Amino acid sequence: MSHIPTNIITGALGAGKTTLIQSLLKKKPEQERWAVLVNEFGEIGIDGSIVSGQSSDGVFVKEVPGGCMCCTSGLPMQIALNILIARAKPQRLLIEPTGLGHPKEVLQTLSQPQYVELLDVQATLTLIDARKLAQKKWREHATFQEQVQIADVIVLTKSDLYDGSEEKQLAAYLASNHAQDTARLTAAYGELPLSVLYSAKSSEEKSGHIQIGGGQKHQHHSHSHSHENTDSQPISAPKTGFISVCNQGEGYYSRGWVCATSTQFNFEDCRALFEQLNVERLKAVLRTDQGIFSFNRSDNICRIEALNAANDSRIEFIVDSAAKADAASETLIQTLQLVKSN
Repeated sequence: MSHIPTNIITGALGAGKTTLIQSLLKKKPEQERWAVLVNEFGEIGIDGSIVSGQSSDGVFVKEVPGGCMCCTSGLPMQIALNILIARAKPQRLLIEPTGLGHPKEVLQTLSQPQYVELLDVQATLTLIDARKLAQKKWREHATFQEQVQIADVIVLTKSDLYDGSEEKQLAAYLASNHAQDTARLTAAYGELPLSVLYSAKSSEEKSGHIQIGGGQKHQHHSHSHSHENTDSQPISAPKTGFISVCNQGEGYYSRGWVCATSTQFNFEDCRALFEQLNVERLKAVLRTDQGIFSFNRSDNICRIEALNAANDSRIEFIVDSAAKADAASETLIQTLQLVKSN
């Protein structure tokens, strides 16, 4: 294997990265093998289950939970990437860093000598929900700014929900991040043509002056994560009850639960709870009395989709304060009557 076409698909929390990847996978040429490397801020790993549960043959998924893909050494990412490539022997690789991860760190890892001949790093897609730019905390978040600065293509997601007032704020935001001339596409309902993956790549990364494969030095970010899952591997389900884990960093907090395979949830109870829970983001893959479903809540809207399969049930949310995390956790545990594993 050599020069595997590789795309990074990045963007802030709730920008629609997983939805876009699902859409692209549905358009995959039937005879091709694709691989997806997924990184999540949360510890338990849900996006991999969502992608796997809806994908057809020829798609291989590997997760790096806990936000560790962007850490300075890049070691968790390298291990997962090497395993994925050896197993899948892919003809295209998609990499989805966490919305709170530094994509320049990912690009730096991919520029290591061992990947120069192996990977052909093509267009980096940065997803933006332009409605979010009305909030100062989103406009001024350094990581979200970095995602825009390294983009080869900016994808405006959830555009079907725009009311026309976003353009002025968007133009100012892109200009302030030296991205006013970056190619721009609009994706309503997460739909884009496969051709976006072949878009032209900048000759030099605008924000860090990193040439892929060029060996130039990169100034690492001083960021940290405080998490419980030190193995950087998806957590296996317990025999009974649930296992809970948490993470924090970049001003956000996650709480997650992995439930025993035998656990079956009431679909209506879960839907009602997830629609009203006070959280920024929530994802879940659950085995319920009505089948297996994914729940994906963003912007106070909970999208529910049927899945073909799931090994177990997993729930995770992200909030912007420890107090919110504790309150939402208590509500979730009480409502779903979760009993901790012995």
